[in-house]
Amino acid sequence: MLLETEKESVCVNQIVGQKKEEAIVEGDVIVNDIKPDVLNIISATGIPCVYKKEIMEGKIRIDGSINTYIIYLADDENSTVRSLNTVLDFTQVFDIDGAETGMIINEQLNVLNFECRILNSRKINIKAILEIEAKIYSNDNVDIISNISNLNDIQTLNNNRVVNSLVGSGNTRVYAKDTISIDNVDDLAEIMRADIKIVDKDIKLSYNKVLAKADASVKILYLTEDNRIKSVDTKIPIMGFVDIENINDDDICDVDYKLKNLIIKPNNADAHTIYIEAEIEIICFAYETKTINLIEDLYSISSDLSFKQKQITAMAGKQNIKETCEINEKVNIPDLGNNQLYDVCIRPQITTTTLKNGKVIYEGQINMEFLYETLSGMESRRIELPFNYNVESDGIDEVCNLETTIDTKRDDFILNNDGNIEAKIELEFNIAISKNENINIINEIAMEDSRQNNIYSMVIYFVKPGDNLWQIAKKFKSTIEDIARVNNIEDVNKIYPGQQLYIPKFVNRSVAV
Repeated sequence: MLLETEKESVCVNQIVGQKKEEAIVEGDVIVNDIKPDVLNIISATGIPCVYKKEIMEGKIRIDGSINTYIIYLADDENSTVRSLNTVLDFTQVFDIDGAETGMIINEQLNVLNFECRILNSRKINIKAILEIEAKIYSNDNVDIISNISNLNDIQTLNNNRVVNSLVGSGNTRVYAKDTISIDNVDDLAEIMRADIKIVDKDIKLSYNKVLAKADASVKILYLTEDNRIKSVDTKIPIMGFVDIENINDDDICDVDYKLKNLIIKPNNADAHTIYIEAEIEIICFAYETKTINLIEDLYSISSDLSFKQKQITAMAGKQNIKETCEINEKVNIPDLGNNQLYDVCIRPQITTTTLKNGKVIYEGQINMEFLYETLSGMESRRIELPFNYNVESDGIDEVCNLETTIDTKRDDFILNNDGNIEAKIELEFNIAISKNENINIINEIAMEDSRQNNIYSMVIYFVKPGDNLWQIAKKFKSTIEDIARVNNIEDVNKIYPGQQLYIPKFVNRSVAV
């Protein structure tokens, strides 16, 4: 006989597997006929995009591209500075145990380094070192028995557990488009370098929707027709709605922005404008905090019950923390002097993360590349600026799950008269904290036979080390309440080895069900 049960549903979202790998993305660039020969490479940077990702059995595949910008010293009589723009496509397939079709993938890409080799004056080989970090998630709906309704004398050992259940997930694609103007005195010749960051992220929850808002911060270095190097920057608003049913204001949302494709090019219709188009995927996971009335054990006085148990791993203690780290440092480049500082490209990197005593300790470095004017035209200098930052929270311990991303909110570089550069940088740490709760749940409860009470007796039992009243009551088909009443026990959680207990015991004879 199966018992009538009441159940609560929990959607368990957990990491199935993760992997971090480095990939080499390589290609050759041919210098356009209208541009001068290459004498020397000054700088190479790139913006990675992922336009397709796929999960297969035990594998994942990521297809993307790197928008690459190369600045070079030309082999001409004026030693001018010119640039080359190209796109390096890549496909990366690697193994992740447990990956299955239908799961969710979250990837992070970071260009670690560029190596440029001049094959001849009209051809350059580019080798990009790309770091790919991928995590695979599964969503499983689990029904947990919270009550049994058709057996009156059932005894249950209950424990309330607080977990984070996935309300839902979704995504949408948006386009950040703009045409930005440069100085009217500048006739645009070519784009030398571009960079894009997603900043000022914010979310608002409404009926069955998540409104995600941010800005695409774009910075462009360009060359004019009269060989002057200038820069322009802008912010393009981003807004998108992600549909998630049953979401409410108390839910916790993880929102991520993925760059799918990027176009930055001179506007052919106007020599004083630049066209920008960024395709961005907004991904959202929403979690509710849920208290589960969990039945950890059960028995019946009048019936013999059988049941099965299984263990699930649920998320608990989830919280999102956002903090800003301010860095003010002076940087010295001896050969810069009072020359012009054209551009600074920065990439923050966490090298060490330590969890200790309610605190996460970050150690890292800001990788900076300075482009500046010299007598020969332009030079680049790479400098690593170390940083340390601590975040405190009650939810942090040595076994918690921690995911951290860093956004650059501000990067101002002021060249002083003494030749030093005053760097003012604000790093925004976005930290997601959670824990894994291993929960044993009961399912498939059945009644094997029924009993009729015909003798009520008493036994004497001496408490053994490790005993508790639940175990004793279950063993003798009694109840905690009856044992406590007969023995005048005020606190049912306090018994001690050697203690003599009188156990009201039901002696039954079986009857057919």
